[in-house]
Amino acid sequence: MKRIKEYKKLFSVEGAIDLKELKTTYRGLVKQFHPDKFTDEAKKAEAEEISTKIIDGYHFLVSIAPETKEANLETYKKTITEFQVADWRHKSMLLEVTFTDGNTYEYFGVNKILFGKFINAKSVNNFGKRNIFNKFTYRKSMKAAVNA
Repeated sequence: MKRIKEYKKLFSVEGAIDLKELKTTYRGLVKQFHPDKFTDEAKKAEAEEISTKIIDGYHFLVSIAPETKEANLETYKKTITEFQVADWRHKSMLLEVTFTDGNTYEYFGVNKILFGKFINAKSVNNFGKRNIFNKFTYRKSMKAAVNA
């Protein structure tokens, strides 16, 4: 949640994310903080750091935008209904779940108590479907591995 708030603040986003508006803001920030605009090495290094944060923030916000989630909803529903939870990782308020189809999703705002209930449930799949997968802000964090 902290990461979401930080990136929304960077891009001056309030409420839902609008991809057109986000792209416009992104382009303006990239132009403003492009390292090639600076000749002083210290300012150039600072601009490089800010640019990296802008690029990361843009890709992150695009991944959780309602339009992106809507476009990928069918694939997401297929993953959470047809495949089993293969692995999970919890750190702070972030739950990362990998499914047997190879897709990994991050769920933001999942506290330790809910995580404890998740891993101790008779069926982590059913518990996740009822209490996590459709109730928390999520994003796909890794693409499925392609079999050669």
